[in-house]
Amino acid sequence: MAKTIMLQGTSSHVGKSIITTALCRIFLQDGQRVVPFKAQNMALNSYVTKTGGEMGRAQVAQAEAAGLEPVVEMNPVLLKPTGNSCSQVVLMGKPIGNMTAKEYHTGYSLKALGVIKECLDHLDSEFDVIVIEGAGSPAEVNLKANDIVNMHIAKMLTAPVLLIADIDRGGALASVVGTLELLDPDERDLVKGIIINKFRGDIDLLKPALEFLEEKTGKPVVGVVPHLDQLGIDDEDSVSLDDKQIMSVRELEIVVIRTPKISNFTDFAAFASEIDVNVRYIKQGESIGKPDLILLPGSKNTIEDLLYIRQQGYEEQILELVNSGTPLIGICGGYQMLGKKIADPEHTESNLDSIAGIGLLDIATTFTPSKVTHQVTAICNDNGFLGVKFSCDHLTGYEIHMGRTEFLENLQHAFTITSRSDQPLTSVDGVVRSDGLVMGTYIHGIFDNDEYRRNLLNALRIRKGLAPIESVNDTHTRKENSYNRLADTVRNSLNMKLIYTLLGSK
Repeated sequence: MAKTIMLQGTSSHVGKSIITTALCRIFLQDGQRVVPFKAQNMALNSYVTKTGGEMGRAQVAQAEAAGLEPVVEMNPVLLKPTGNSCSQVVLMGKPIGNMTAKEYHTGYSLKALGVIKECLDHLDSEFDVIVIEGAGSPAEVNLKANDIVNMHIAKMLTAPVLLIADIDRGGALASVVGTLELLDPDERDLVKGIIINKFRGDIDLLKPALEFLEEKTGKPVVGVVPHLDQLGIDDEDSVSLDDKQIMSVRELEIVVIRTPKISNFTDFAAFASEIDVNVRYIKQGESIGKPDLILLPGSKNTIEDLLYIRQQGYEEQILELVNSGTPLIGICGGYQMLGKKIADPEHTESNLDSIAGIGLLDIATTFTPSKVTHQVTAICNDNGFLGVKFSCDHLTGYEIHMGRTEFLENLQHAFTITSRSDQPLTSVDGVVRSDGLVMGTYIHGIFDNDEYRRNLLNALRIRKGLAPIESVNDTHTRKENSYNRLADTVRNSLNMKLIYTLLGSK
């Protein structure tokens, strides 16, 4: 039988996902068979498993930290907001429909408990330790009756809970005391300790506050984790984009249009690790400027995000920049936006029957209720993007989209897919405009392929009159180093002896 420990927070974005990731790597380093779990996740950053199931990106990072292949049992319920207090509900990796918040919380959430219990039973039989992440705050009194992710899970498993507060945002002590006060007595008893996260400054100056907190709550402070910059670990949701800042002037600037329903922005994380690249996310009201490359990201609501781009004047800026020679790449929803037309006859995403696209590629997309979710392998075609031959083979990535795209002309294609979900095939993907300036693709994660990414960046360098860089940034090694760095910092910050006592395993 697996031991369990649960991380809950005083609010969203206090660091539950990161501390869970750290504990997964710490337990792995200590020889434990450890697995992450989050019953219900709400996020637009998702991932496709080898079997074609969709799950939250945070649990993928946690699985990697635990040395595991991600599987949907780690995140059985995924909610993907679509707008107007509505989300697409994904159960065991497959979408089952869109629901309003009221429909989900009052009519469906508790029905998913049986599936959640089955997943936990399966993990219990396979692993030594289950590290469980909660969501938001356990003290949301309006949602507690239908909670399937916080105290309901803790009570189901009698799991010891560590409560995390973010001191960087202010009010950490009050948030801890207030959260505990709003819990029922049996729930409060399950909280075995407090973690103060994202601390900057002199720990000696904080000690009186920690002593007060322990005396006031009767709960030990398990540790104080410092604020960690540039973790190099995939983020869960777009709130984290507010923390991303340009740290120095570099030779290449890549801009990402940050739309309201941006999804899978982890597609661009690998660029930020390169020594010659600044990645800038364009928020409402900011100018695109004169970058070396524009990226249109994926979207959970392509039509809504296209309207945003149009209304904010970004479409006009994009057209002017492309016409003057700035290259542009669209991924998934961004790819669909670049076409002539997007049709939604069954109102899968919006109330509009159709909308004109930006018109830079000769394609048209029609939305259907069924979703395509596959891991893929591909080769790069001799497509002339940026006027350069990209001879990259053995590319990997994943597809996750609801639209079906029609090619209106005899076009140059960006990639040839050689397998989907481990099934061999030959299928074209994406489009490269004849002048080499505009490209679109459905393949998420394409820039995580080190050789392809460096070839693309070197093509941008040559356009600027800069010498290419020959070294290749190893994404796998970089991630492993990031997980180890995180684990070392958290191990040194927490009372691991107490945590192992709570687990009852050491």
